[in-house]
Amino acid sequence: MQLSFRWYGPEDPVSLKAIRQIPGVEGVVSALHELAPGEVWPQRSIRGLVDQIRDNGLALTAVESLPVHEDIKLGNPTRDRYIANYATSLNHLAASGVTTVCYNFMPVFDWTRTRLDRPLPDGATCLSYNHSDLARIDLSHGTRDLPGWSTAFDRAQLKKMLQAYAGVSEERLWDNLAYFLHRVIPVAEDLGIRLGIHPDDPPWSIFGLPRIIVDRDALHRLIQIEDSPANGLSLCTGSLGALPSNDIPALVEEFSRMDRIAFMHVRNVHIDGEKAFHETAHPSACGHLDMFAIMKALHKNNFDGPLRPDHGRMIWDEIGKPGYGLFDRALGAAYLNGLWEGLTSED
Repeated sequence: MQLSFRWYGPEDPVSLKAIRQIPGVEGVVSALHELAPGEVWPQRSIRGLVDQIRDNGLALTAVESLPVHEDIKLGNPTRDRYIANYATSLNHLAASGVTTVCYNFMPVFDWTRTRLDRPLPDGATCLSYNHSDLARIDLSHGTRDLPGWSTAFDRAQLKKMLQAYAGVSEERLWDNLAYFLHRVIPVAEDLGIRLGIHPDDPPWSIFGLPRIIVDRDALHRLIQIEDSPANGLSLCTGSLGALPSNDIPALVEEFSRMDRIAFMHVRNVHIDGEKAFHETAHPSACGHLDMFAIMKALHKNNFDGPLRPDHGRMIWDEIGKPGYGLFDRALGAAYLNGLWEGLTSED
């Protein structure tokens, strides 16, 4: 594996210097966050990002994410223009040595939580989700009351977006995803890039919007759309793990054996009830996922792609981006690296 750490660019409170000091971390996962979905990523900007990371003794191991424009997800007539832009961006990324690109196909919202600072008994805070709480959020004024999305859409923008999706079923969303993949996977394959789709987070419908990348059947359907190594998964243990019926070690074993995992997000989650969960520290005992079994499956099948600790708690009075502080994610990286070292020493 290539142990990596997400970095949100120069404005991130977590510096590249700090990331480099985490034992075992060799790479950074980042993106051109200043660009809107659908824009072409300029080669000069990509090269600047790669050089900045390299100058700090690290490598850009994956791009997360190269966003998919909503018109592509909706299947609007303008989608071909945005798909062409996407292909151009892939060409520019490949020219700078990028080989792994994460994306998602979630309508309107990607990862969604109902609380960003749920207190834990030890004094830490974490991200959490409760579907009953989500149902009480009033979107009539836009997203101002939705944690993590308060400035994303005003009332008119959100109303227009939700109305656009009113006629989009799960099957139509699958059709639109296939249309996209049929056009970008051949490009990615020619460039030596592996695209990895991120599962829906959480893995069920929210606000009446369709969500389709939610379980084993969906992952199989996805990789069969284009049977190519370039059509892979960004397998997130916490996103899929929020649905108790998903056997995460078994999924990791199956898809890593098939060599269809392009990128791994590894974190733990505690199930609080039906469609309710909170995020925990990475060790197995802290949540409901068997982290050793997950790492063992990856090691057994010679996974050599980028892997990052995912969301962490906010601990030790750290102030920063919820879920993306330095301290708990660094602990997670050390824990995952220790599991990997133990597995490697058994060889």
